[in-house]
Amino acid sequence: MESELEKSIKRALRQIFDPEIPVNIVDLGLVYGIEIGKGDKEGHPVTVIMTLTAPNCPLADQVVEEARFTISHVPGVSRATIKLTFDPPWDPSRMSEEALLETGLYGMF
Repeated sequence: MESELEKSIKRALRQIFDPEIPVNIVDLGLVYGIEIGKGDKEGHPVTVIMTLTAPNCPLADQVVEEARFTISHVPGVSRATIKLTFDPPWDPSRMSEEALLETGLYGMF
């Protein structure tokens, strides 16, 4: 079950849009996981495991830094780290139903 902190992190990440596809990174399926570490009075360390739509994305650094910055400002987060992975590689089947509808890809995956 998702914790309130994880829900808050996902809400924050939904404010970040892929620079090439007008869909947020959560609904696009770029966020593979959220790891919340043991907290203290400062909050919890958080690591987000995510990918990009393509390994050679020219704006990769921008997307990763925006995600890290956004998460670091979620109440209850003491430190934010992004782990970028391409295993497994992203494909449109990871998109939410809403994202598929928005991009006109619904029913294709």
